Amino acid sequence: MTGSTLLELRDLGVEFTTPQGPVHAVAGVTLRVGAGECLAVVGESGSGKTQLFLACLGLLAANGRASGSARFQGQELLGADEATLNRVRGVGLSLISQDPMNALTPHLRIERQLTEGVLDRGLMSAAVARHRALEALRTVGISEPEARLRQYPHELSGGMRQRVAIAVALMTSPQLLVADEPTTALDVTVQARILDLLRALRADGLAIVIITHDLGVVADLADRVVVMYAGRLVESAPAGALFTAPAHPYTAGLLASMPRLSDAPRRRLPAIDGQPPRPGEVVEGCPFAPRCDFAAETCREVAPPLRSLSGEREVACHAPLQRESRR
Repeated sequence: MTGSTLLELRDLGVEFTTPQGPVHAVAGVTLRVGAGECLAVVGESGSGKTQLFLACLGLLAANGRASGSARFQGQELLGADEATLNRVRGVGLSLISQDPMNALTPHLRIERQLTEGVLDRGLMSAAVARHRALEALRTVGISEPEARLRQYPHELSGGMRQRVAIAVALMTSPQLLVADEPTTALDVTVQARILDLLRALRADGLAIVIITHDLGVVADLADRVVVMYAGRLVESAPAGALFTAPAHPYTAGLLASMPRLSDAPRRRLPAIDGQPPRPGEVVEGCPFAPRCDFAAETCREVAPPLRSLSGEREVACHAPLQRESRR
């Protein structure tokens, strides 16, 4: 891990109360994010990736409840009051939401959206906030920033709205940026530009968590990759080791389903058969067992604990694909 620990989650769980009963969206996740590090959190939709970090910031839906511990620079966030959370969220730790069109308020000009948070907190004067807004727009590669301040979100392209959302998150010079699906619904050219921007921000010392369902977008960006399935952390490893030799069958399935330029024309991409457990479904044993080609009887009866393998790798599997040097 790079640098000192910024964010530390211990046994973090998220549960939602519904008319059909409790739904466990996240089940006991433990991880750390170091200063200057880029951590990728990947998994299918519904795996708990987003809820994990919304819980840290006190942004769960009204029927949601978080348990365990989430500390930012040693400050406990779970159960903290609004005043404490407001000293962290958007200041030391900033979040870029999934959909920039919904993240930006359609009837407010870009200047208002960039400066509102720092002005409401009394962090800057109006003049300083406007100067900082122009600086943030230049940082994210927005042309003609003076003119953009006067525009509304609908006047900008999808890629520009995403850049503005990143600029909003950068207004307070945070130490950790959580980017939730920052390239979703963008064409491949704009995706590449957004990833280049995140790469440049990381080079400047910003720690980044990138939440995505697409392993391909983080292949050359992340230091470490955490893979989630059905609310559980199933594998954690340095990016190079995970892409070269995945230890969990689910990770291997995700990697196999990625298209490659070397693929033969009209080659059918492999897919992971079946579906994840339904929300609220109680699963005996490993939740991936019904979809796993390697599942044994033990897998269907006993949930595998997360355990350490060699090379800073952790995996929750009774028979990991990489078993050498087990500790």
